[in-house]
Amino acid sequence: MMLDQLPAQSPDALLALIKMYASDPRADKIDLGVGVYRTDSGATPVFAAIKAAEAQLVKTQDSKSYLGPEGDMGFVRALMPYIFGRDAAYLGRVEGMQTPGGTGAVRLALAVAKKAGVTKVHMGTPSWPNHAQILSDVMLDAALFDHAAPDGAIDLDTVLAIIKGAAAGEAVLLHGCCHNPTGIDYSPAQWDAIAAAFAGSAALPILDLAYQGLGTGMDDDAYGVRAVLSAAPEGLVAYSCDKNFGMYRDRVGALYVLADKAGQLPAIMSNLNALARASWSMPPDHGAAAVRVILDDPAMTRLWLDELTTMRSRIGSVRGQMAAAGQIGPLDLTALARQNGLFSTLALTKDQVVRLREDHAVYMAGSGRINVAGLHSGNIANFIRALKTVAG
Repeated sequence: MMLDQLPAQSPDALLALIKMYASDPRADKIDLGVGVYRTDSGATPVFAAIKAAEAQLVKTQDSKSYLGPEGDMGFVRALMPYIFGRDAAYLGRVEGMQTPGGTGAVRLALAVAKKAGVTKVHMGTPSWPNHAQILSDVMLDAALFDHAAPDGAIDLDTVLAIIKGAAAGEAVLLHGCCHNPTGIDYSPAQWDAIAAAFAGSAALPILDLAYQGLGTGMDDDAYGVRAVLSAAPEGLVAYSCDKNFGMYRDRVGALYVLADKAGQLPAIMSNLNALARASWSMPPDHGAAAVRVILDDPAMTRLWLDELTTMRSRIGSVRGQMAAAGQIGPLDLTALARQNGLFSTLALTKDQVVRLREDHAVYMAGSGRINVAGLHSGNIANFIRALKTVAG
């Protein structure tokens, strides 16, 4: 027998948290664990722009035949002006392909980096837990550094030293915006310094842009990607539409590559296509097709951007309300107003996280990471009172 030799793996902590939340009968329970956007009523709705695009697809789509490992290239190219701008000098050296969500894009980026000779990837911690899991699964060494200093400020000196000191065969993985799990982002000036460091480094930049539009704006949130690709000779950008189009279960993403010379792109893309073919053959079509329809229609695009603005505004409002609570014991909630995106990490012990769950029906990751959008007018006061009880 062979399969019975496999050891049981530890369950995913977040999936276990979802099950605990679902089975909790308390009416006032608060879910801050699942990383999806929620409205003030606690719903995660389908975008009106997506509904309109899907209705158009029902009327006009005449086939569901295979697209190939590169996926919907109309979708891939329609996204490019939003990610890279419309007139970047490097655009002639960029090509992309569709992937199953941002996760598929990250995995494909790391797989092709390894095939190109990368053996070590520098990664700031804390980070999205799946980054480390994917690095392990593709058998790349992870070299960890502190993403931020203990006071919550970006540790810029460390990341600059790593980029400048990297040797051939090393990559640096950075979040493009709305850092998960801390919400602590690089400023434009800091991104400029990072870009300058990559310009003189042997390191390959790998940028994970999973939350564009949920921070301070579409262009602002892409500043880091644009700065780095303007300076570096080559790079990889993993992109997700799961959050900014609300397409979580449809798994909509893309991977873009910047080549040193445009003539290198066909060979690079042939390797990406081969890796994708061996991994998932081809990505799911429906979600990407809906995004393409939106971006090809000015009225639908305006509707989508308006919906995204509403989301961003609500997240900012929740952060402001939390920040107004000030200091609660060792917790400096004012920091939330200086952060971006869905996530923040509160300086809570594991015991305090357990007390919040057991005594106050507040569900969050054991690290203290919260989904800010899980808070709304009906539960934010209860959450702050629970924090005062546990951490005050």
